[in-house]
Amino acid sequence: MDPQEEIKHLRKSLKQAENVQAELDLRVFNLKTLYDVSKDIYGTVESETIIRNFLLMTMGNFGVMEGFFLLLEKPSKETNQFISIGFQDSDRASLENGGIRLLNSESLNVSPESFATSFHHRYLPPVIEFSLPFIVTTDCPGLLGLGPKLIGEPFNDNDVELLGTLVNNLVVALKNARSFEQIRKLNKNLQLKNVELEKAIDEVRTAMRKVEILESVKANLSKFVPNTVSRLIEKSPNGEMPESKEHDVSVLFLDIEAYTKITERLGDVEMNDIIEKHFSTFMDAIYANNGDVNETAGDGLMVLFLDIDKHQNAMGAVRTALKIREDTIKIGHECSSLYRPLEINMG
Repeated sequence: MDPQEEIKHLRKSLKQAENVQAELDLRVFNLKTLYDVSKDIYGTVESETIIRNFLLMTMGNFGVMEGFFLLLEKPSKETNQFISIGFQDSDRASLENGGIRLLNSESLNVSPESFATSFHHRYLPPVIEFSLPFIVTTDCPGLLGLGPKLIGEPFNDNDVELLGTLVNNLVVALKNARSFEQIRKLNKNLQLKNVELEKAIDEVRTAMRKVEILESVKANLSKFVPNTVSRLIEKSPNGEMPESKEHDVSVLFLDIEAYTKITERLGDVEMNDIIEKHFSTFMDAIYANNGDVNETAGDGLMVLFLDIDKHQNAMGAVRTALKIREDTIKIGHECSSLYRPLEINMG
């Protein structure tokens, strides 16, 4: 081979090797950038921290001094997140307002390449060299904006491709963070509901305890207070004793004739059984006619009839006496130890 041809061939091969090496270096740089940025944004679940770390890492890897990041809530058209680094305070308002107008426009349908090179200048200040819109959710679009590179080179197609990959990675991290924040909010609400539930349970327990106490008091008082009086108290709106006043009542007294002699003949145990059998039947007759046992004394009872109608009081007392008389005869025939029914004195 001619020496000149060989030199030409070697130069061509060297050029190809340099191109391959440059392409390889570029891919390594892209992978390293993707790894570094991903490690930073996936190391937290706080949206603001993710965005700030992403912006700092991106600016560092592309050698820019200014950058901003904007998230917008579509329904309200209000800013969800806005972070800027390296800009003058006077530029912040124009960056945010321009970004909001851009994201609310129909320009998101433009290709990333066209958008990155020229389209954003319609909305953003001239200091922005590159911008890239993206979608986190249908209701939450976002915008990344970067100033010029320190080396003075423009953003090329490879930069646009790499930034698109980085932003796609960021979107996944933001979705995870938003899901985590929603779960955390639900957990907080659940904790508040649990506190409210515990409070309600404590209130119910307190109320039940009060009811138990009142029922216990009622049960104990019922031994000493006639049922009619108890009913009047229960009907009172505030549970207080009704105002005292004069009232016509009928009173029925009864006792067992020759109680002592019969007890001596039959013995205490058998006599107690007979008395219990008689008195339990008497109580049925008393309550059936709206009477109340006001006092007991050995073999005797004092029964009150407190109906509003005094005639009904008297009729109730008479009906009770007749029923007691009838039941006494019936029980007397059933008790073999009694040679005849007990004689009940009533008046």
